[in-house]
Amino acid sequence: MTKWPQGYGLHEVQEVDSTLNEAARIAPNARGPVWIMAHHQTAARGRRGRAWANPMGNLATTLLLRPQGAPDQAALRSFVAALALFDACVAVTGRAEGLSLKWPNDVLLNGGKLAGILLESTGQGHGVAHLAIGIGVNLANAPDADAVEPGALRPVSLLSETGAHVSPEDFLTELAAAYATYETQFTTYGFDPIRTSWLARAARLGEVITARTGTSETVGTFETVDASGNLVLKTAKGRVNIPAADVYF
Repeated sequence: MTKWPQGYGLHEVQEVDSTLNEAARIAPNARGPVWIMAHHQTAARGRRGRAWANPMGNLATTLLLRPQGAPDQAALRSFVAALALFDACVAVTGRAEGLSLKWPNDVLLNGGKLAGILLESTGQGHGVAHLAIGIGVNLANAPDADAVEPGALRPVSLLSETGAHVSPEDFLTELAAAYATYETQFTTYGFDPIRTSWLARAARLGEVITARTGTSETVGTFETVDASGNLVLKTAKGRVNIPAADVYF
């Protein structure tokens, strides 16, 4: 059985508004990286303030870090977390088939959304005082289709797609161990090996996708992710680097 990674704490609560909010509350007294896990969230949230459905039996967790370096480097940990999620899924199911990573922060299984990642930070000068990596994984139950916005990928669960019964506690142990390995790689060698590993698992690489922001829409071929984590699309007007957007296909 995978062991809990050395140097990482665990803060477990039965019920909380959101693990991201709990991370903000405990951050001033946190001495090192700590995983926060809640069995029930009353006000979970996703990207751009959207509600995040979190049925019982699923994993709701946030990793609280005090990262070194500039804010743009801290943000690259969304890719670190995605790789850790991918590996944790393989560890608990024994298979990688059907798994892929959707830029910027989703894990897909058989074309549906299995997990999401949300980063929040507090600044201090030119750096990041604390980074909270919120993660939700549909282990046992997928939210109803009407719980997601129009055009979004269908939600799926690990149980429905693979038949694997996995407790939130067991999955978190695998996730924490995988994350610790990739975090060490990231802090030692930088983003390049993380980027290479992420691209090897990327959904729709080489295919036409749509990237939407609140004010624009870009359609193009997904060429790569650059050294800053930007999505790179080949469009009729040339190559376009996109730092933040929602991707549809």
